[in-house]
Amino acid sequence: MGYTQAKESIGASFAQTGLDYIDLYLIHAPFGGREGRLGAWRALVEAQQAGKIRSLGVSNYGVHHLDEFEAYIKELEAEKGKGKGGIVSVGQWELHPWLARPDIVGWCQERGVIIQAYSPLVRAKRFDEPAIQSLVKKYSKTPAQILVRWTLQKGFVPLPMSVTHSRIDENANVYDFEFTAKDMTILQTDDYAPCGWDPTTSKD
Repeated sequence: MGYTQAKESIGASFAQTGLDYIDLYLIHAPFGGREGRLGAWRALVEAQQAGKIRSLGVSNYGVHHLDEFEAYIKELEAEKGKGKGGIVSVGQWELHPWLARPDIVGWCQERGVIIQAYSPLVRAKRFDEPAIQSLVKKYSKTPAQILVRWTLQKGFVPLPMSVTHSRIDENANVYDFEFTAKDMTILQTDDYAPCGWDPTTSKD
């Protein structure tokens, strides 16, 4: 993805949706090399300045990619004026107790970037973990609710995916309990175990 492709994708998004503007537009992955990444960002910034997009963000970027963007934004501001380089407002990553990404999370928190967590339920692969089951019993909640609650208490926006109405309701029913600091420690691991792809490590 580069400048031209990004502009075409933005145009296609409006053609397909019929919308006047889009609230949030993300670059899905850091592939395409430095020139491609920065070109895509420039296309998004131009669309934002034209009033077509409200907020911009990235998905699956590693800290080295984020640092690259930060430097580029400063270059654009030096060339075009303050505020003309765009702002990374939102970042989206796979996040759960077995992939907590403290380096990326720290980078975002220092800069006020909203963190969205996809695959917070780990595709149901960790529901039988002792730590999960201990909290299931303590709070009389499901494993999915335990993981959504962890996500919220970490300060992330959880993005659980389901097409089943009962599970959607279940995932939302997490505001009648709260973990203690000890509970959060029980769910803390040093694992680095993606359940999907992991472009954050790309050196492209």
